[in-house]
Parts: sequence; structure tokens; C-alpha cells
Amino acid sequence: MKKLVIVLVVIAVAGLGFYLIKNYRDNAIYRNPAFASGNGRLEATEVSISTKLAGKIEKILVQEGDYVKKEQKLVQMQTNSLKAQLAQNQANIKVKEAELASAKAMVLQKESSLKNAESRYNREKGLLAGDVVSKQAYENALAVYESAKAELAAAKAAVAQKEAEILAEKANAERTQADIDDSSLLAPLEGRIQYRISEEGEVLNAGGKVLNLVDLTDVYMTFFLPEEAAGKVKIGADVRILLDAIPDVPIPAKVSFVSSVAQFTPKTVETKVERQKLMFRVKAKVDPELLKKYVDYVKTGLPGVAWVRLDDKAEWPAFLVLRKDRGDKK
Repeated sequence: MKKLVIVLVVIAVAGLGFYLIKNYRDNAIYRNPAFASGNGRLEATEVSISTKLAGKIEKILVQEGDYVKKEQKLVQMQTNSLKAQLAQNQANIKVKEAELASAKAMVLQKESSLKNAESRYNREKGLLAGDVVSKQAYENALAVYESAKAELAAAKAAVAQKEAEILAEKANAERTQADIDDSSLLAPLEGRIQYRISEEGEVLNAGGKVLNLVDLTDVYMTFFLPEEAAGKVKIGADVRILLDAIPDVPIPAKVSFVSSVAQFTPKTVETKVERQKLMFRVKAKVDPELLKKYVDYVKTGLPGVAWVRLDDKAEWPAFLVLRKDRGDKK
């Protein structure tokens, strides 16, 4: 019995010793000035798919969770009134074009009248010089000539007016067509539909949101570091992110932003001690190529820890070495 107790004690002591050694070794990075860490959550750039014009949602072509390509059609707003307006614009253009043709015909007529009036005027002027006609006849010819010039000028002005009206109607038609085109809401970038904010049949004001789209090629973690560590962080510094869900898989990232102003950390920071300190916000962007490769597995909102290498020459500890560098083919 005593031997059994001794064996159990030895096993317990050995186990405790192994745990303490392992714990000391694993926590050595916290004492290493070449590294710093902060808690955060994976985030991604989000884009609201909104309607430019007030109107009714006719059809939503995607569901939450769908992965969409850039320029893919996502939503169709009703365009009945816009199509009617476009038809009216096009009809107005035809009417104005007919009026322009009449105005141009009038110019030709007035040019002919002016030519005749000018010919008569010149004839009367010559006859007056030879005392063949009276001064009254000459003045009548002059009046007709001046009137013909004025009428031609008015006819040409009418042509210019009709041309301007046609341009205005065409601009109206183009604007209406643009509104019809804008009623088809397209994906501005490749990503995943996060939320359906509105549903088919709803009437929205201009700028009303229909969908929320997440850009899964722009995933990052925001975390906070104290002044001593933040002062050593440079843009482009290597980062390893360990998510709580997969703590054995380091995710490569790069520092893309370091705040120049200290702040009290927000409530989302996990520890009370950190929330009471003035810290500097740091943003680490995940490798875009890795995101493209594993896009179906990318999820935002996952909590984790971001490790920043402050010294480029420092070697990553074993648990932060990338799987590909470990020889893991997965």
C-alpha cells in the first residue's frame, strides 16, 4: 500500500513538474521584449448595398451567406414608372425632331424670301439713282428687305431653340435610363452577403439599405498595445493571429495601421486591466492570398490574440510558426 502511495506521489510530482516546465516555456514569449500581443476579433470591410432612388424592391437575387462576384446583380428595384418616363422622353424627342425639321424648312423659305427682297431692293436702288422710280418705291423695297433679314434671323433662332430642346430631352432620357440602370443593384466588390436588411415588396427611401456585403479579401484584427510596445511597431511588421477556435493554427498578417494617439481601450477588450490603460490601436491585415485560398472558411467576429514581432531578427516560438514552415502540407 505504501509503495502504491509513493508511486502515485512520484507520478503527481513528475506531472506537476512537467506542467510547470511546459507552462514556463510556453509563457516565455510574454517575457520576450521582441514580441507583443493584444486581444481582438477578426473584422472585415463591410459595404451596404443601398438604393440610389426611392422605390419598391421587386426582387432580391441572393441569400445571406451567398458568395458573390464583383458586378453581380443582387437586387432589382421596380422600374415601371421610370420606363414610362423614358418612353415619354423618347416621344418628346421625336416631337422636337419634327419641329426642328419644320424650323429648318422655314429657314430655307426665309432665305429664299430674303434673296428676292434683296434683289428687288438692289434694283429699286439703282433705278432711284437714275430717277426712274420714286423714293417711296425705294423705301418700300428697303423695308421689305430689312423685314426679310429679320424673319430669317428669327427662323434661324427657332432652329437653334429646337436643337437645344432636343438636347435637353435627350439629356432627360439619358438621366432616366441611368436611373433605370441604377435600379439594378450590383455588387461593388467580391464578397459574402452578411445580412438581408430589407425584403422584397418593401418601399425604401433614397439611400435605403437592402443588403450588407463583407469583403473577405480585406480581413483584419484590431487590438491594443501599450506605449512601450506600440512605439516599436512599424507598418508592415509580421503578425501571427491565434483564434480561440483554432489555437494551433497561426494565421499570417501584417501591421497595416498604428494609431498616433493613445486612448482608453473599448469595452470589447477582454481584460479589465487593459481597459483601464491608455493604449494605442493597432490593425493587422490578414494575408489576402491566404484569404482567397480559404475564402469558404473565413468568418468574422472570431476572438483571438494577435502577436506582433517587434524585432525582425527574432525567431517565432514553435506555437507561432506557420504550418507551411513546419512542413505541414495542409
